[in-house]
Parts: sequence; structure tokens; C-alpha cells
Amino acid sequence: MQKIIPFIICLSFLGFHSCDKKTKHNSVIKVSESKVRHQVDTIGFVQYAWQMDSVMTRISSEDKTPSTEIYKAVICPHDDYAYAAGLYNKTLAGIKAKTIVLIGVAHRARNFELENKIIFGSFDQWDSPYGGIKISPLRDELLRKLKKESYIVHDSMMQLEHSLEAITPFLQKNNKEIEIIPLLIPAMTFENMELFSEELSEALSNLMKSKNLTYGNDIAIVISNDAVHYGSEGWNGGDLAPYGTDEAGNEKARQKDSTIIKNSLINELNSEKIKLFNNYTVNQSDFKQYAWVWCGRYSVPFGLLFANKLNQKVNNSNLNGSLIDWRSSLHNSHIEVLDIGMGYTAPANSKHWVAFTGIGYQ
Repeated sequence: MQKIIPFIICLSFLGFHSCDKKTKHNSVIKVSESKVRHQVDTIGFVQYAWQMDSVMTRISSEDKTPSTEIYKAVICPHDDYAYAAGLYNKTLAGIKAKTIVLIGVAHRARNFELENKIIFGSFDQWDSPYGGIKISPLRDELLRKLKKESYIVHDSMMQLEHSLEAITPFLQKNNKEIEIIPLLIPAMTFENMELFSEELSEALSNLMKSKNLTYGNDIAIVISNDAVHYGSEGWNGGDLAPYGTDEAGNEKARQKDSTIIKNSLINELNSEKIKLFNNYTVNQSDFKQYAWVWCGRYSVPFGLLFANKLNQKVNNSNLNGSLIDWRSSLHNSHIEVLDIGMGYTAPANSKHWVAFTGIGYQ
């Protein structure tokens, strides 16, 4: 008998928030006056240190192998820990820096009519299982260097978004002293991605030079993303299965993801390859719509443009990407989480599954 699992669906067909998760409560989230950003998803992600410790004991030994690599940037999942915890850990093991620029998806940006601007928050710290994570003072220094029309400070959007809080517990477990610079990328034209990433990389490179900070050892970039969302059921009535949901159809979807990664995200980066990723995933007639359903269709190209331009400025070279792994909630084994007070925010079966990838850049 197929196991019945509790889950929550909050996924809108071909909209801004196709991989949204519901919060634990349906009430409106109020921004704390103390400037602490609180956790949104307590179902798919851990909220206590003991839960995180339990998750770590359950992932495979291969995913717990310490990494000797030092990544300057990575693409990391934000799917439920039951499905993706091992790949989070394996991907983030190569992040050694104390200060992390977190580049997240803005799933519900349409709620606030936000687009074509980088979204920052004004919080002083973020709640996390091992205690509050400090916001780096570099954030405010960066904001003073950016043009006012390039960004917006929007605490309500930052509080509502789950794609970065998925990542911080793994970073914090590796280094309790981390500091973060969180930002979100809503719907954005590729032209504005080019413009804003140039501005942000110029500002950060100048700060790094003035403070004698190195890329990879002192500062790193983590880009949040889940890959293809696939299936014919549970997508708010929509059908995200152009190849069908039998074994052959699901394999074709897997192969298309593999092609996207191979052609646009690994080996030596350049703007043309990153633009190719944008062409794969964003409708070229309407930049607010999907072409192939990756929820990181804005965070990934912006993040890679920014990361690569930063490397060009501080190291005079392009980044090189290597695939850590591609996995999915359908194709890979899960870990048990119900007994530690967690759950699943979406089902995992042949008619509804999500993929995720880990890619490291040096």
C-alpha cells in the first residue's frame, strides 16, 4: 500500500510562486519590531537544534563526507529536508567563508507588486536552530553604494520568503560564527540582471579590497534554487508534464534538466551561457512567465552574473562550475522526518515531483 503522508500544497500554475509553501499558520505575518527575521516554514525545514542534529544522523555517509574544496559560489536546493537534506549538506560543505551573500527566490513578489529590483531587508539577525544569525554590516555598506532605483528594502517580502531559511541551518552548523547578506530576486528582465549584477559586484569588490577580504575564504555566494517542477497533479489545476508522467515522460524531464545544466551552468561561466539558462527557463515573450519550471529562473542567472563578475573584478578570471549532483523527490530516497516533528509540504510521486541540483563554482 502506498504510504499516505501529510502535505501542504500552495503552488500556483505558471505564476510567480509555483513552489511556494504555506506557513504553519494562516494568519498574516507581522514584522518583528526587534528586527529579528523569524522562520516561516516549520514543516519542511528544521526549527530546533535537536531536529537538525537528527537530520544529520539520517543522511547518507557519502553526503556527510567533509569537503576539501573551497567554493566561491554554489547553487543549493531549498526543497523539504525529507527529500533534499543530503544534497544541501554535500553542496554547502564547500562553503568555508564567514560572510555569505544569500541570493533567494522571491516566490510571492507579485503579492507586493515587486519586480525589476533587488530586494533587501532591514533585519539585524535571523532566527535559526543554533541561535540568531547576524546580518553582516557589509549589507548596509553595500546599500549606501547602490543606486536607489536598483533595490528596495522590503521586510514583509523578506519575512514571507522561505528559500533562504532552508539553507541557513546547514551553514550555521558548519560555522556558528557566520554572517549573512540576504537578498531576493523577483521577476526581472535579463537586461536588468546584467545591470544590477554589475553594480552589486562593483560595490562588493571595492569593499573587499578596502577590507582585504578574499573571495571564497572570507566571502562566498549561495544561490537558492529548485530545478524542474513536474507532473500533472497538484499544481493548482495546471499540468506541468509536457512529456507525460509515465516512466518515459519523467525520464525525458530529467534529461532536459541535465541538458540545461550541461549547456549553461557548468564549466567556464560567461554571460552568454547564463543568458542561455535564462532562455531555457523564462518565456522570452513575457519575462514574468516560465518556459521550463525552475523556481530559480531569476535567482540563478542573477546570482551567477553577480558571482562571475565579482570573480572577474577580484581575480581577473571567470568562475568554473562543477556538478555536485542532480536529485529529485521522485528519483532519490527520502529520510524519515515525521517522528521529529517535521513533514512534507508537497507529495512526491510520478505525477508530482520536484528536482534540485547542487553546483559548486571556483
